[in-house]
Amino acid sequence: MEPHEQVAALAPLDRIPAAETGLERDDELAIAARVDSRAFEALYLRHRTAVYRYLATRTIDSDDAADLTALTFERAFVAIATYRAGGVGVRGWLLRIARNAAIDHGRRRRAAPILEPPRAPVEGPEAQLEADEASLELLRRVAALPADQRDAIVLRFAGGLSAREIGVVLAKSEAASQKLVSRGLLALKEVYGVRPTGR
Repeated sequence: MEPHEQVAALAPLDRIPAAETGLERDDELAIAARVDSRAFEALYLRHRTAVYRYLATRTIDSDDAADLTALTFERAFVAIATYRAGGVGVRGWLLRIARNAAIDHGRRRRAAPILEPPRAPVEGPEAQLEADEASLELLRRVAALPADQRDAIVLRFAGGLSAREIGVVLAKSEAASQKLVSRGLLALKEVYGVRPTGR
């Protein structure tokens, strides 16, 4: 199954109705998940797509990304009592766990992670081939960035994190995280020949 098919199969569920869980916020769900597995399931349904998308950019193939997504949620389930409300939020906490799982996986494979993005289907074989080539070229260029910039870019655009949340995941300040994202984007623009506009 292709990565875009797996992501589509995950049916993005960004929010579980409050009536189903009796809770509205992630922090409340995380606290409730310490004693109620249904609350953890709601967190899983809310964040599984973001975790998978992030891991799909850090692994060699979509099966590895799916396996690491499952491992991330297993680790999160075991560690839910350590989650502290009011911090970076559940998504940031999960992506930190996912990042550590990807690092462990990379060490075991003894290979640098190869980026493979979830892709939306494109009409027609020629259009799909062009889209695949463009995506692959972009991912090669992202992979060539310094490690901190690459991680910040992937966490921002594949994981959907804010600079503050990226800072928690990477153990950096919010300002440092924003600089990493900005520098990474600037480096990509330079490679693509896009000139920054003046004010």
